[in-house]
Amino acid sequence: MMQYSDCQMALKINILVGTMTGTAQLVAQELELAWDDGETKVETLLMDKLDSTVFARGGVYLICTSTYGQGDVPDNAKALYDDLNTKRPDLSQLRYGVFGLGDRTYAETFNFGGQRFDELLAELGAQRIGERVKHDASSGVLPEEMATEWGDEWLKLARQAAGQAA
Repeated sequence: MMQYSDCQMALKINILVGTMTGTAQLVAQELELAWDDGETKVETLLMDKLDSTVFARGGVYLICTSTYGQGDVPDNAKALYDDLNTKRPDLSQLRYGVFGLGDRTYAETFNFGGQRFDELLAELGAQRIGERVKHDASSGVLPEEMATEWGDEWLKLARQAAGQAA
């Protein structure tokens, strides 16, 4: 019987994590556990010390980030965000998704961390896969539960996008 990997390379997903308290990292780990199999290779990277060259790794990307302070990206994501904003690389070949974490009780800045990355990547020519997820911490739904439910459909869309990008 022919394996998926025999006829096509495994889909590579890079999950880039922006977090202050570790919740976004927990979400990324749950997605990695759910997705990383023979057909999909997942690597989770904390945004600490990353710069725009991380997008040269190939594959599709998932930005998994919380929001901090007055609608900012988390401290560990600032260097990457600033580097993208300063260098403004051409990311027209990039396919990405965004899983944002926030709390709707902060209505004026709800989920701005994910929104900031989404808007910047789009400005640089990248194409988003699916809708941007906006998890609400005050909803009572755990973000990792929401992520695994959402993840199956996003993975299908990512496979399609990777096929189109090839």
